[in-house]
Amino acid sequence: MRVIVINGPNLNRLGVREPGVYGSKTLTDLEQQLLGFGELAGIDVSCFQSNHEGDLIDAIHEANEQYEGIIINPGAFTHYSYAIRDAIASVTIPTIEVHISNVHAREDFRHTSVTAPVTVGQIVGLGFKGYELAMLALKEQQGGK
Repeated sequence: MRVIVINGPNLNRLGVREPGVYGSKTLTDLEQQLLGFGELAGIDVSCFQSNHEGDLIDAIHEANEQYEGIIINPGAFTHYSYAIRDAIASVTIPTIEVHISNVHAREDFRHTSVTAPVTVGQIVGLGFKGYELAMLALKEQQGGK
């Protein structure tokens, strides 16, 4: 099984940006953790990060032909990007939305996700572990392949 992990704006600042909220580990740490977890779980993992909405949309579109699932943390785009929402809705592979922090325990504007309704699920507040759980859920949906 092939899965792409797509991280949106400011996630390249992990380890520096609000460590009290996001922890001290970096995006590189996250990607290395996911590659290792994927290897153990029999999942081929690719990682992509961009601060640019169009690049994220292109990655979603391209994933439809190359992967069996998408794990996405759209960052702040979660709350207002109908373009990313429509990109997710346009692909035929399952997508799971992940957030490192518990967005529902934070500022009011973070409580609404315009992307969640077109995903198969949402995992929030479990740190990097949420990405691993999303991988396992996608694998299970594919019949454990």
